[in-house]
Amino acid sequence: MLTGMPGKHLAAVAILLMVTGAAQADAPPRPRAPDLGLKVGVLPRGALDAITDVAGVTVGQTTLVRGDNIRTGVTAIVPHPGNLYREKVPGAISVGNGYGKLTGVTQVEELGEIETPILLTSTVAVPRVADALISYMLQLPGNEDVLSINPVVGETNDGYLNDIRGRHITPEDVFAALKNARGGPVEEGAVGAGTGTVAFGWKGGIGTASRRLPAGVGGYTVGVLVQTNFGGVLAIAGAPVGVELGQYYLRDQAANAPAIPDKADGSCMIVVATDAPLDARELKRLAARALLGMARTGSSASNGSGDYSIAFSTAPQVRIRANDAALTRRTEVVNTLAMSPLFEAAIEATEEAIYNSMLRATTTTGNGHTVEALPIERVAEILKEHRAIQAESNPR
Repeated sequence: MLTGMPGKHLAAVAILLMVTGAAQADAPPRPRAPDLGLKVGVLPRGALDAITDVAGVTVGQTTLVRGDNIRTGVTAIVPHPGNLYREKVPGAISVGNGYGKLTGVTQVEELGEIETPILLTSTVAVPRVADALISYMLQLPGNEDVLSINPVVGETNDGYLNDIRGRHITPEDVFAALKNARGGPVEEGAVGAGTGTVAFGWKGGIGTASRRLPAGVGGYTVGVLVQTNFGGVLAIAGAPVGVELGQYYLRDQAANAPAIPDKADGSCMIVVATDAPLDARELKRLAARALLGMARTGSSASNGSGDYSIAFSTAPQVRIRANDAALTRRTEVVNTLAMSPLFEAAIEATEEAIYNSMLRATTTTGNGHTVEALPIERVAEILKEHRAIQAESNPR
């Protein structure tokens, strides 16, 4: 509960959510990877094929679409419903290419703990979002004596479709995303922190997916949420979609090819959740594998790309409790020799989450530019031609 928030701010948040929710409801439905019959990897999907398949994980979003030039937002990933400062989760961060502004990195690296929700937003909004997250954490019941908070806030640059210099995100927008975090299906595409993003020259956004391990290798779930704003040569399940569509990095370097903008730069934020009991060391390894899933989609983590993977475990037995003053701590964790299936799950879920972020995104105009949504029917044709989906699939 957001105690201490003025009534007028709550009213403003409510109006904002109603407006943005109506805008999304008016958008035509677009398919996710499962709807296309697209098989990504070998592991089964979770029930929702979302990060919220990991028990206790919730997602909240605030979408800002105002006038002709504001296309931005906030996405919140909350590891469990309790007080995260008092009951921290083990976490780790892996960097693919460090051209980005991810707050909280050094403390997570040093202690292997995450003590706040993970927020994603627009590049220059990071300090303001982090400040609001600190305010949110300080006012939680039980945190009255807290003197230090390590907010984890990541970003991608939405300045092509959004008036990024205006820094329009307010504390109330952050509070709304946190307050409305919930389990169940996760809204994808041009929403939250993905409202103004671009991927492979098409509209990017928020995407999610999950994988379940067979019981014989633990039965654990791995869920991923991404914020896509990067480029390269788009491949979907191995099919050369970017090349077939004629839109890909370095195309204009070929002889007689018409010039198109270089779309390899940008960023991608990847959040990996699992119920497997892992310590920070194994979570670091898991986070690194998620970046391999990003590579499968056609990214080369270009010089101007900020690519980060944040992984955490929700298993109750590995949580770090602030009031635990014992000299030693004994924790049961997954054996290093048993990590490979979890690696595969993170790779597959990340790859599919990136596809979902683009498949669900809608054509967006803002800041004087228009970015088209990925053309579903043509993509489906290409996937059929390359046997990535069955010919009888019926994309919406």
